[in-house]
Amino acid sequence: MHSKHEIIRCERCNAAFECKANSYTKCQCSAVQLTLNETQYISENYDGCLCAKCLLEIQKEYREMMVD
Repeated sequence: MHSKHEIIRCERCNAAFECKANSYTKCQCSAVQLTLNETQYISENYDGCLCAKCLLEIQKEYREMMVD
């Protein structure tokens, strides 16, 4: 069985996941709601796709950094 979407690796943790960039609302990353500032922070530190787990961890890291 072949996936119609690309299997890629998270740039941060190297976990494999199915990228659905051409169908964003169905992609695992769409479950993470990021603010504009959080999105900018992530794009300044990573070039490729990240898994939802890493997105949540980076979001938490960013929010903690903003409180200090």
